[in-house]
Amino acid sequence: MKIPFFPLKSVFFPGEKVPLHIFEDRYKELINDCRREAVTFGIPVYINDTITYGTEVQLVEVVNSYENGSMDVLCVARQVFKVVSFENTLDGKLYAGGIVKYLDNIKDGDIEDKKEVILKLKNLYAMMEVPFTEIDPLLFNPYQLAHKMGLSFEQEYQLLQMPHEKDRLAFILEHLTSTIQVLGEINRTKMLIELNGHFKNFDPLDFQDFTL
Repeated sequence: MKIPFFPLKSVFFPGEKVPLHIFEDRYKELINDCRREAVTFGIPVYINDTITYGTEVQLVEVVNSYENGSMDVLCVARQVFKVVSFENTLDGKLYAGGIVKYLDNIKDGDIEDKKEVILKLKNLYAMMEVPFTEIDPLLFNPYQLAHKMGLSFEQEYQLLQMPHEKDRLAFILEHLTSTIQVLGEINRTKMLIELNGHFKNFDPLDFQDFTL
């Protein structure tokens, strides 16, 4: 399928709201075409000087319009795709586009894995003293808090490419386990540093127990 492109150095996951500020002429044209023809467009992830995977998004509303033609728009991310071909200008338009192949979203995640992810997220937030809102495991999907668990840009891009929910859960569990361990060591080190210089109450050794 051929769709317009709006490449960005950002990762968007299916179901996520995507706020965009539109100011370039080519993307003004793109948004106006989306409003007039109700077409969707793709946001390929620009990473390592390439675009290979991205997410299809749909325009929801134009929130603000300015005198110079720029706009604040709200979109929603729909499904992940792989770029098959790229055209710098699509069908005589100012904006780029290309053929994409949509990835399946295989919902094969185990409920116990979801519970474990939620528990580890709760523990991580507690360690960071960040409020955590309880999540129903039956309604949870791995994309839900993907931007709020400390994943790097590269890790988010890896997650985007995984069609199986069970693989996404395993990836997140491994990340959370490692992050909690590292954060625990940091907190322990911080505590030791804070104790340094304070008077300590040592139990004296009984030298009568030693022999030379």
